[in-house]
Amino acid sequence: MITLDQVQLIRGAKRLLDNASLTIYPGHKVALVGANGVGKSSLLGLLRGEFGVDAGDCRVPANWRQACVDQETPAKTCSALDYVLDGDQTYRALEQELHDAQEDGDGRRIGHAHDQFEAYHGYQVPAKAAELLSGLGFDNDAQGRPVKDFSGGWRMRLNLARALLIPSDLLLLDEPTNHLDLDTLIWLEGWLKRYEGTLILISHDRDFLDAVVGEVVHVEQQLLNHYPGNYTQFERVRAERQAQQQSMFEKQQREKAHMQSFVDRFRAKASKAKQAQSRLKALEKLTLTAPAHADSQFHMSFRAPLALPSPLLRLDQVQAGYGDLTILRQIKMNLVPGSRIGLLGRNGAGKSTFIKLLSGEIQPQAGELAISQGVKIGYFAQHQLEALRLDDTPLAHLMRLAPDAKEQELRNFLGSYGFANDKALSPVRPFSGGEKARLVLALLVWQRPNLLLLDEPTNHLDLEMRHSLTMALQGFEGAMVVVSHDRHLLRATCEDLYLVDAGQVQPFSGDLEDYHQWLLKKELPLNSSEPGVDRKAKKRQEAELRKLLSPVKKRQEKVDKAMANAQKSWDDLENRLSDSTLYEDKNKGELTELLKQRGQLQQQQEELEMEWLDLQEQIDTLTEQHQE
Repeated sequence: MITLDQVQLIRGAKRLLDNASLTIYPGHKVALVGANGVGKSSLLGLLRGEFGVDAGDCRVPANWRQACVDQETPAKTCSALDYVLDGDQTYRALEQELHDAQEDGDGRRIGHAHDQFEAYHGYQVPAKAAELLSGLGFDNDAQGRPVKDFSGGWRMRLNLARALLIPSDLLLLDEPTNHLDLDTLIWLEGWLKRYEGTLILISHDRDFLDAVVGEVVHVEQQLLNHYPGNYTQFERVRAERQAQQQSMFEKQQREKAHMQSFVDRFRAKASKAKQAQSRLKALEKLTLTAPAHADSQFHMSFRAPLALPSPLLRLDQVQAGYGDLTILRQIKMNLVPGSRIGLLGRNGAGKSTFIKLLSGEIQPQAGELAISQGVKIGYFAQHQLEALRLDDTPLAHLMRLAPDAKEQELRNFLGSYGFANDKALSPVRPFSGGEKARLVLALLVWQRPNLLLLDEPTNHLDLEMRHSLTMALQGFEGAMVVVSHDRHLLRATCEDLYLVDAGQVQPFSGDLEDYHQWLLKKELPLNSSEPGVDRKAKKRQEAELRKLLSPVKKRQEKVDKAMANAQKSWDDLENRLSDSTLYEDKNKGELTELLKQRGQLQQQQEELEMEWLDLQEQIDTLTEQHQE
């Protein structure tokens, strides 16, 4: 297990941890949370052995194999698949030894090398790497492309694939979801839930944390505070503790004021001097509880738009794409004040293309896109962070938008986005990705838009800023269209979901859970009409297909229910295993039994998943045969 005992950690001139202690048991999945700058990433660096503690003791089992995501990706000419395979150095060394042995022609050496390669499951590694890349959004063609051809976000996915490929006992992940879209995030969530080693995860996606972790470590006031349960449970318990702490603080403040008043009034009076001295000593001994700490320094809100024409924007049979390439066809939609649309769809389906079309960044290839007079668009996209003037300050950026506004008004506004005092006068160049994203949002809000187009607005934002953005969007009076992998943001702010798929943008009748199932089953819940098809013949064919599929689908539904029950049992078991008292010597028998149940349950889950996939393959095969 991992143990930190009375650890002090200082980086630069900042003390991050002081007398901090923590124990993490094998196989547990732990989230590190806390405000930006408190030392979460530094703690991962400490566990990786990049530096030592300044006091205390940090122990990580020496025999544990570690994996983490590299932050840099060289612009290599090798293929994406080879780059990921290169991350598994043991595999590459065994592969090279087998190759050298075969070149040498020594039968004994060949046999030994083959045995080692086989023991490492070397023949399965390329297939596993390809599967990881596929889950992270790389199709077969992309897997063969040179690494240098990919953007920074896609290169980070390659580094993530390398970390997941390496056999590990300890997996350290720092913001792995930042460059993912919703479907790849859901895939990663499922992969991490099946991961058998110890996981320590930093993420600002609360739904992702809820699904993956069973414990939370909150880094606050230079301490490591442990909470059993997922992120939602942590928030609930912490809120209760804060309320109690605040109540105790206020009570102690009243007691202190009362004592001080007595001392001040009667210190000089001989008859009361002894009592005053007694109160003074009690006052000196009084250990004050700290006031409840409020993390959020952000107070984001949208000012009322200057106009709200209706409709704001209208699309009629619009076709969109780039040059001769058409991505989307026959788009028909009205956006009116109050429209709250979340866009769903696989990577590359055209979500960002649709946002660019609405923003005016690209023009329709066909059809009509009508924008009403008075529409003011607020567009947030990742490339807009690059449009910031790096040598200018946040205040200079805002002054260009509001040359007639008073400087103090602008500074007060920037302060609500975390750019207070000297930060408002600092050049943007050294800002973190989160700080640049906050600045772009601040500039967007100042312009009082009535149509918001948000393409992954939460990338780089911490939990507190995400919460502030969510609250602000709930009060926004205009229309908005959002692309985001943050399911909490979508769930809390969007009333309608649209699916971008097969060149279409159409309403999606389900919720985010239904979308998850759609991704798994590849079923399109869209109404489509095919010209030139005999409707009666088509209905007859559909009825025949339903009859063929009925027994297979019924079995699949039973497997679905069994998988849900197994997952519930798994969650219950994980909660029991998160109880630290279970690891005391007296409870060794109970712990052994629970770990045995955990292994059996994991095997059961894997068998159910395999059966579900086999049934789905039968369904796909029958469907294809019937359509031919």
